[in-house]
Amino acid sequence: MKHPAHPALVHFPIACWSLASGADGLALLVWPARLHLLAAVLIAIGCVSGLLAAVAGFVELLKLPTGHPAERTANVHMSFALGSWCLYAGSLFLRIEHQQLVAPNVLALLLSGVGLLVLLATGWLGGQLVYRHGVGVAGR
Repeated sequence: MKHPAHPALVHFPIACWSLASGADGLALLVWPARLHLLAAVLIAIGCVSGLLAAVAGFVELLKLPTGHPAERTANVHMSFALGSWCLYAGSLFLRIEHQQLVAPNVLALLLSGVGLLVLLATGWLGGQLVYRHGVGVAGR
């Protein structure tokens, strides 16, 4: 696993989705139309880049030897990452009406908020894989 691509690629969906959830929260207070539009665009970018990160992560998961102590954590990490992707994609889907972006309804905001919580858990699990199990870390 020399220079795994997954850790480099995950920064994009993490940044986009986190900023989108923040924009949604801020939009409840000020500039709702502009911030909701920004949030929708960020979610879309996060979903596209999330697919790339998922493919890279899956390829690296296949390199993990069967029975490795990190195997269970890696599978839960992958499940949470895909769950987060689905939550944000659902939120984006609810923001599109007649091929136009519209202000999100309560369900779209809820999906985005839950997506952020699942994303945080996913990141924590990714940290466990690297720092506890040494996955993707070159030997010294």
